[in-house]
Amino acid sequence: MAQEEGSLTPEGGADSARPDGDHGPPSADTTMREQVKDIIDSILADSEPRSEGARSRLRALMETHPNDPAGALLEHLLETRKEPSSAAPVPVHLDSSSVHLESVDAARTVSIPVSHEVREGIQAILADKLLLTAFQPVHALPSGEVVGVEALTRFVGEDGAGADVWFNEAAAAGLGTELEIAALHCALTAAHDVPGTMSVALNLTPSTSRDPRVRNLLAAASLAPERIIVELTGSLADVGGQTGSDGLGPLRALGLRLAISASGAALVSLELVEQLRPDIIKLDRHLIEGIESSEGQRIRARAIVELAREIGAEVIAVGIETAGELEQVSTLNITAAQGYLLGRPSVHPLDWSAWSIRAQTESQPAG
Repeated sequence: MAQEEGSLTPEGGADSARPDGDHGPPSADTTMREQVKDIIDSILADSEPRSEGARSRLRALMETHPNDPAGALLEHLLETRKEPSSAAPVPVHLDSSSVHLESVDAARTVSIPVSHEVREGIQAILADKLLLTAFQPVHALPSGEVVGVEALTRFVGEDGAGADVWFNEAAAAGLGTELEIAALHCALTAAHDVPGTMSVALNLTPSTSRDPRVRNLLAAASLAPERIIVELTGSLADVGGQTGSDGLGPLRALGLRLAISASGAALVSLELVEQLRPDIIKLDRHLIEGIESSEGQRIRARAIVELAREIGAEVIAVGIETAGELEQVSTLNITAAQGYLLGRPSVHPLDWSAWSIRAQTESQPAG
């Protein structure tokens, strides 16, 4: 997955303003408690016979800890991880619709050593849907209006590991695609609460983007296709041969937009970038850091902007952390930006709505 704010870095906490209300903004603890309760309800609503024992255990934990749903959920996860894994495939139902994931027996597929604890932890996440989605705002330049969000995955777990750790371990265990698709489903569900004026960027590795389940999920999404951006993460060298009917073609046919990272583009030929014809090229943090004082950084950024202009793509600067960086990318005619200076990732729907409300307020003429 992409690095820094562009994808799966640990969440720094939400600091965006919320709309004023008679009772004041809800606390982060209250909102997280509600989200954890939603996850518990989703687990208990499953009807898979082979997981009835786990559901019974979770019900008992809820009765034991009626005022601490997060504690009950984490204790449930701990117990799930202790259980011996089965050699048989474990069905993972993301919801009651036709979406169905089959996790695999990692012992048959992994090519490097992966501990049982790691594999069982990933299986537990897949089985119990212990995922949350945070969104980070994308601001138009120079207006500052929030025109989109990027979906970032957060994991409910007792070890506090960052999302990049989970995805890397899942890939090593042969479960990378399963975890990515589970995260995609979670993001599309959360996107129901993103204001309709905003686009939603979703991160996928090239290998996962080929999976037919991805197209099915995106085709069935409640988001209009023009609001969906699929951002390819990792090395673009893995994208070769994906522009036809068995690759990115079926996704592009849905009417969505494609984004790539400039760091990935730098590792492959311009011919491949020309072949992909992305709608968006992202300048990631390592091309942004220190750009206000480094001529080399500015030269590299200008080259990407010129490349994007030649193929008709938009450029988004990712990882803006200082006013100097923001000022410099604005002078390069970059059309949008995201980063901690502009807005941190948030799991709170009230934050997502507030970004839209604030943008509307700021765009209104004074008087």
